[in-house]
Amino acid sequence: MANKNPDEVFVLLLSNLRQGAEVATKFYQELSSYVQDQDIKEALESRSFISNQILERIDECFRIINEKPVKPTGRLYDIFVEDFRKEINEIQNPRARRLYALAKLSHLINLRKGEYMALIAAADLTGHYGVGVLLETALADKNVFGERIRRLIRERLMERAAGA
Repeated sequence: MANKNPDEVFVLLLSNLRQGAEVATKFYQELSSYVQDQDIKEALESRSFISNQILERIDECFRIINEKPVKPTGRLYDIFVEDFRKEINEIQNPRARRLYALAKLSHLINLRKGEYMALIAAADLTGHYGVGVLLETALADKNVFGERIRRLIRERLMERAAGA
């Protein structure tokens, strides 16, 4: 189906966001199995819990606009996860694996934040202000997790510098 108007494009973008949320939720669970650090595991488990709530918010967005998700066309997240699996399995040093995992989390979070910012603007453009509110709360959750990951990276690098 060709996208003809902003509303159809909005539904497509929202569908892509939903697919990304599903993949990200599974990714957080999988990533937890790769890390030994208890603080990171705990953060990932919490993020997975919150990601499930975000999926519910996205589903509520579809309900508000009286639409169903369409089949997403992209493979961005699938490729991201495939590359992560390949690369992390090549890293043997536990500290290096931890740093790599945190860096990839940071990449994913920033990618997702960009999607939310674009969709919030699109929600306003298409007159779906309630959807914009739901998306903004999800973006706030992403911002909080991004800050937490940034702090974990800094703490772990400081531990390394101190010889821990």
